Amino acid sequence: MATFSKFNAFIEHLCEAVHNFEPSAHSFKALLTNTAPASSNSVKADLTEISSGNGYTAGGNALTISSSAQTSGTYKCVVADTTWTASGGSIGPFRYVVIYNDTPTSPADPLVAYYDNGSSVTLASGSSFTTDFDGTNGFFQLA
Repeated sequence: MATFSKFNAFIEHLCEAVHNFEPSAHSFKALLTNTAPASSNSVKADLTEISSGNGYTAGGNALTISSSAQTSGTYKCVVADTTWTASGGSIGPFRYVVIYNDTPTSPADPLVAYYDNGSSVTLASGSSFTTDFDGTNGFFQLA
C-alpha cells in the first residue's frame, strides 16, 4: 500500500486560497517520478518527472474530483482513480505519484501531496498501474 505525504507548502497554499477543490474548479494532475520528493518542495519545477513516452505524457494524468464537501466540520475531497498503461515500450521506473494543481500561475503548479509506493515500478508494454484513491475517506480530509 502506498504511503500518503503532504507537502508543507500545501497548508499555506490552502489557507491563501491558491487551491480550489470544488469539482471542475481547478485542474489537478498526478505525475510520476523516481526521485524522492522532499516535504519542503512547493512547486512542480522542484521535482524530476520521468520521461514522457510509451503511454506516459509529460505533466501526468488529469484527475477528476468526484466530490468535495463538508459534513459536521470535516471536509472530504474524493478523487477518481487514475491509470497509466504502457504501450510500445516501458514506462518508468517510478516510485512516487505526485499530485499538483495545474491551474494557478502564482505560484505555478503548486504541489499538494505524494504517494510513495515503497519501491520503484517499471511498467512493461501492455501493463497498467492504477493509483487507487480512497473513495470512502477521500483523497484527503480536513477537520
